[in-house]
Amino acid sequence: MSRKARNHISMATLVPVLAGGMLAAMPLASWAGTLTVVHNFTGGSDGGNPVDGLMKGPNGTLYGTTSAGGASSQGAVFQIAAGTEKVLYSFKGGTDGATPNGGVIRNASGTLFGTTTAGGAHGAGTVYSLQGTTEAVLYSFAGGTTDGSYPQAGLVKDASGNLFGTTSAGGVSGNGTVFELVAPKTVGGAYTEKLLYSFGTGTDGAAPVARVAFDSAGNLLGTTSAGGASNDGIVFELKPGATWTETILHTFANTTDGYTPYAGFVGDGSGNFYGAATAGGAGDGNSGGTVFELSPSAGSYNFTVIASVPGWGVSGSFRDVLVKSPTLIYATTHCDGSNSAGSIYKLTKSGGVWTYTVLYNFTGGSDGQYSISNLVMKGGKLYGTTIGGGASGGGTVYSFTP
Repeated sequence: MSRKARNHISMATLVPVLAGGMLAAMPLASWAGTLTVVHNFTGGSDGGNPVDGLMKGPNGTLYGTTSAGGASSQGAVFQIAAGTEKVLYSFKGGTDGATPNGGVIRNASGTLFGTTTAGGAHGAGTVYSLQGTTEAVLYSFAGGTTDGSYPQAGLVKDASGNLFGTTSAGGVSGNGTVFELVAPKTVGGAYTEKLLYSFGTGTDGAAPVARVAFDSAGNLLGTTSAGGASNDGIVFELKPGATWTETILHTFANTTDGYTPYAGFVGDGSGNFYGAATAGGAGDGNSGGTVFELSPSAGSYNFTVIASVPGWGVSGSFRDVLVKSPTLIYATTHCDGSNSAGSIYKLTKSGGVWTYTVLYNFTGGSDGQYSISNLVMKGGKLYGTTIGGGASGGGTVYSFTP
């Protein structure tokens, strides 16, 4: 795959490309831990091909989405409780939405919120809520210059219940947007969409496919997978105001910094944020990507690469990282590893130096293939998803005990 093509690939494009796999015995032990498949997606009514990872709810219940499968083969929202999968909602592919590539978030009352990349009133995606098993479309993207289209990532919310996200296309120049859905002030009221930023045609970025993150000052931090001076993506900050203002914190140059970031940012609770680029880094131009840090400095952030991931091609397709502490990070790669089927790794910091350690290499068989997932921690175990592989080739939910 050429670098130009890679810069413009979307997670929706990756879904059909990355499905499939062989069979092997489970559970599988590695030299750095044990992986167990919690659920094998069949691609039928239980869903298939999860792109994003999981969210941890009360009592250890896990929630996620599949980009395919479900009762209408248009994707589903599911939960894992006590090791058993249950589909909460199957998208029909019409006005209710289709192809949820992003994960879900949950409010205090138990309502789930997410996006679909397709479907809706105009076919350009939706923002939806799910209360129990009842879905409601909060907004249907029109795909025009004023709202955006095709959201690939999930959402974040503020203390007032307003929802924030990105679209990979649409907006003034068709290069994507950052939006807010303003929560209703009265019970039963409607959410209203507010366009916070529309990416232009040049150096300000294009095609954001990751979720945004809030810092302690109320600014939004994010990445675009393309755009910037070299068309290799950027790191941006949006400051609130009457008009939200973009500041470019880093422009990727396809050198040791990497390029084409698909991941958003996760904070460590001490003001630092971590993200990843899918390719590039130290070594030759086919390195597997980078993990980088944003550290606060004089009202802004410093960008620092903390690790270059070994690999080839698009091997480091990180969705998000899990920051367990300021000195411990867990994450996945989608087609890196000894079997080119993805890996789980950790970064540990000692004496100011980060060390990269592979914990598990997927075989591409019954343990799963291509983990684009973030990871969540529950009971000392890491949980994630693979988009392919498993007993039926429809992907898996797995747990890994380091």
